[in-house]
Amino acid sequence: MPRTDASARPDLLPVPLGAGNGHRPPDAGRGHTPPDVGRGYKPSDVGQAADMPEADIPPLALFTREDRAERIVSSCERAEALGLVPGLGLAEARARFPHVDYRPADAAADRRLLDAVADWCDRYTPLVALDGADGLVLDLTGASHLFGGAGALRDDLVSRLERQGFAVEAAVAAHPGTARACVGVAGAARLVASGDERAAVEGLPVGSGLRLDTETAARLHRLGLRRVRDLLALPRAALHRRFGPDIARRLDEATGAARRPIEPRRAVALLIRERRLFEPVSLPEDILRIATHLAARLCETLAERGEGLREAELALFRVDGHVERLLVRSGAPLRDPARIARLFAERLKACGDEIDAGFGFDLLRLSVLAADAMADRQEDLEDAGARPAEELGALIDRLGTRLGESAVFAFAPEDRHRPEAAQRRVAPIGTGGSGVEADLAPRPLRLFARPEAVEATAEVPDGPIRQFRWRRAFYRVGRIEGPERIAPEWWLGDVGASRDYFRVEDEAGRRYWLFRQGAGEGAPSGWFLHGLFA
Repeated sequence: MPRTDASARPDLLPVPLGAGNGHRPPDAGRGHTPPDVGRGYKPSDVGQAADMPEADIPPLALFTREDRAERIVSSCERAEALGLVPGLGLAEARARFPHVDYRPADAAADRRLLDAVADWCDRYTPLVALDGADGLVLDLTGASHLFGGAGALRDDLVSRLERQGFAVEAAVAAHPGTARACVGVAGAARLVASGDERAAVEGLPVGSGLRLDTETAARLHRLGLRRVRDLLALPRAALHRRFGPDIARRLDEATGAARRPIEPRRAVALLIRERRLFEPVSLPEDILRIATHLAARLCETLAERGEGLREAELALFRVDGHVERLLVRSGAPLRDPARIARLFAERLKACGDEIDAGFGFDLLRLSVLAADAMADRQEDLEDAGARPAEELGALIDRLGTRLGESAVFAFAPEDRHRPEAAQRRVAPIGTGGSGVEADLAPRPLRLFARPEAVEATAEVPDGPIRQFRWRRAFYRVGRIEGPERIAPEWWLGDVGASRDYFRVEDEAGRRYWLFRQGAGEGAPSGWFLHGLFA
C-alpha cells in the first residue's frame, strides 16, 4: 500500500473565528495564543467576530529586522490587496500605507501556535511532523479510510481549521515532496494519485513549487526557467553542475523520484486504541469508563503478542483543539484493564484542576508507548503466595502515579565506605543493586543527611562516653557497643579523618549511632550523631 502524505499549511496570519476576512487578532504575533488553540472559546464568540464591522479593524502587517533594516515579512489579505507585499521596507510601507497596523513578528509565538495545531492534527494520525515555520506533514498511511478516504480526510481537516479561524491550504499525495510542492500554489492539484506526481508538478512555478529562495528563483527566471517542466527538460548532469545538488534534490522529491523523509514530532506508539464520541464528555467518571474499555481492547492485543504494558498515554482531545495527555508507568509488565484504569484514576486525581475539560473531549486515545515480554500464567490455589508481590507492585504503581515517580523509590547497596554514600536510590521494582553487600555491623533505620555534632563526656580520655547533649537535650548512656572504624576513601579523593562508630543506648532504651572523628584535613574533630535505631 503506498504511503499517503498530507501537507497542511496553516497561514502565518490566522483569521478571527468566523470573521473570514483574513485579519489577524490584535494580540496575535506577540506571544498570545488565538482562542481556538489551547484556551477554548464560546460559540457566541464566532457570531460576535462575524458581526464586527470590518472597517473598525485596520489591516495588519508584521515586520522583522533583516540585514540591518526592518522589512515586512507577512500581511493579512486586506493589506496584500492594498499592495503591501513581504520584503518592503517598514519606513516605505508606513509612508505609503499609514492606516495599516504594523507590529513586530514573533517567531517563537508562531512556533508555539504551530505546535498546538500539530497536537490537534494528532486526531487524524499520530505521525505528524513540522514542515518549516508554517507547515505540517501528516502521514496518512492506514488512517485515511477511517474518514472515508484521503479526500474526505483533507476536506474535514481544512473545514475544521477554517472554522477555528485559520487560512489553510492542504494537498494529499503519495510522496511528501509532491504534496509540499502543490501547497500554496494557485491552480495546483489538491489530490494527486500515485504515479501522477510528475504531471501534477511540472506546470508549477519553480520558485513556489520547489520552495526556492527569492534570489535563486530570480536567477532561474532570468535564464528562462520559469516552470518545473523547464528544469525537467534539462540534462540531469548539466542541472547538477550548474545549479548545485539542492535544486536537483528538490526536483526529485517533488516528482516522486526520491522520498523526502519526515520526522514525526512524537515517538510512534506500539499500539493505539481510540474512541470518537458524538457527544463530548467532561466528567472524570465518563473518561475512566471509556479508558477502561480501551484498556481492555489493548490488553487483548498485548496478550496475543505475549507482552505487558510498561508505559501508556491517554490523550484527551478537546473540542476546541487543545490536547491533554496523561502518562502512567508500571514497574512490571501489566495486562490488567482494571489496574490500568486505576492508574489513570490516580493520575486524574493528581492533576486535579490542571485539566480543563472546557466544552468536553470528543476523542480519547489510549496508546502503549513501551511494553515488555510477559509470559502467560495459569492461576490456581498454589499461586496464593505470589499475590502479595503483585499487590505490592500495584500499590507502588498507584503511589508513583499519584505522588510522582520521584516520591517512590528503593535503596540499593553501593560499594562505598562512608555510610552516607553506601546506598543509592533506585526504582522500587525491577532494579537491583550493583554494590557489594559486606558483613557489616547493624545499621540504623534512620540516617541523617549530615551528621550532627553532640557534646559527649567520658570518665577518662578516649574512654567510653557516659553522657551526651544533643539538640539541647541531655542523655545518660546506659549501654555502649563499639567501636567500628570506617576509614576514608583516599582513592576517591576523600581526605577526611577516620571515624569510630558506637551503638549507644540511653537509660530510657532509645538507641543512637554516634561516631568519634579525629582531626583531618577540612574535617572537624569530636563526637557526632549520625543515625537513630528503631
